[in-house]
Amino acid sequence: MSDKTASSSSAVSRRTLLGGAAAAALIARPAMLTAQTADVIRFGHLTPRTGFLGPLGEFAVMAADLAVEEINAKGGVMGRKLEILKEDSVNPQTASTKAERMVERDKVSAIIGEISSAACLTIAQVAQRTKTLYINTGGNSDALRGPNCNKYMFHVESQNSMYVKSCGRSLMQQGLVRGKKWFSLTADYAFGHDLLKVAKRFMEGNGGQFVADKLVPTDLTDFSAMLLEIRNARPDLVVCNLAGNQITNFLKQYSEFGLQFQVAGFGFDTALAWAAGKDNFSGTWPVVWHHLIDTPNTKKFVQAFTAKYRKPPENQAWGDYLAVKIFADTMNELKTTDSAKMIEHWEKGAKFDVMKTREGYFRASDHQMMHEMYTVQGLGAASKNQWDIFSSSPAVPGPGESLEVIAATAEENECKFAA
Repeated sequence: MSDKTASSSSAVSRRTLLGGAAAAALIARPAMLTAQTADVIRFGHLTPRTGFLGPLGEFAVMAADLAVEEINAKGGVMGRKLEILKEDSVNPQTASTKAERMVERDKVSAIIGEISSAACLTIAQVAQRTKTLYINTGGNSDALRGPNCNKYMFHVESQNSMYVKSCGRSLMQQGLVRGKKWFSLTADYAFGHDLLKVAKRFMEGNGGQFVADKLVPTDLTDFSAMLLEIRNARPDLVVCNLAGNQITNFLKQYSEFGLQFQVAGFGFDTALAWAAGKDNFSGTWPVVWHHLIDTPNTKKFVQAFTAKYRKPPENQAWGDYLAVKIFADTMNELKTTDSAKMIEHWEKGAKFDVMKTREGYFRASDHQMMHEMYTVQGLGAASKNQWDIFSSSPAVPGPGESLEVIAATAEENECKFAA
């Protein structure tokens, strides 16, 4: 999630080819000149590329670029070139402003992306007001699928309930829930608040308790004081409900302190584990997708991404890549860019290859993608290399189970779409 809306090479190209007022006009209004071109279909891509979520946003942008490249190499969308307009969402207010500009000025057919749940909400409000399709690829908050659900917003990313219930199964198998004491650290913004609420609901329903739950400012980088509290509390499990590069910083400092209490988290991105390093990454974590899944399309995606960027994709890359592919494939199938027709198609239960062992689909009641999850365990010194630093559980839910058993129920998180 560091955003540079134009590359340095393209900026140089403009200065070289254009001069004076003409160049200034083009740079000031680049989208107006191409949005009206009949042979181009444009979509907006918003994601944080600076700040504590920046490391994840960079993977999102790389994956979206790769998807567009592959789609255009196969003929584009309805014979037209697919074009991506990229912006750094920065924060919720800026995300809203940029989303509105993309729709009103740049005439995008849809908006894809985001990681911050708070920014997802402001983008979704623009989408609803302008009747523009929005595909959320990184915001986890259950509220986005409940009280704040939106007819025009769909979710490729899993909700917090899916992360908690998936990881919770593993923790229960390890005997780390019933009768156990948890010490949690939670990111102090919309995502973290929602995740803590869901985690507490899980604990209360399964016989565990929190000895502490600390809200952590998103700009905190030094966890020394909290690590001392953890040492004194002697919990059975340390729960890291942080976000972005805070997870990386926490894991490094936890290892340096030499604490031996088991670690788990209910929100996770593999890029953050890679940044922490194999010697610092430990514990049990849920993940929506990872690069070691043994399916044909995962292998194909990993090979293409690695060839282009010299590193494997992580789960945020999967989300943005998949969203762009679903968006393009649906337009090609329906022969339209009309949001209402695409929404109707998805609500009727259209199935998608999501690079897992089962196809996924958007649940009509809240537009959450129903698909498998995974739980990973850090390998430490047994890691093969800097990327393959964890082992994975089989897909969750298991064979024969409904994909919806890990999702929030209507009683837990009711969605009512506005007319």
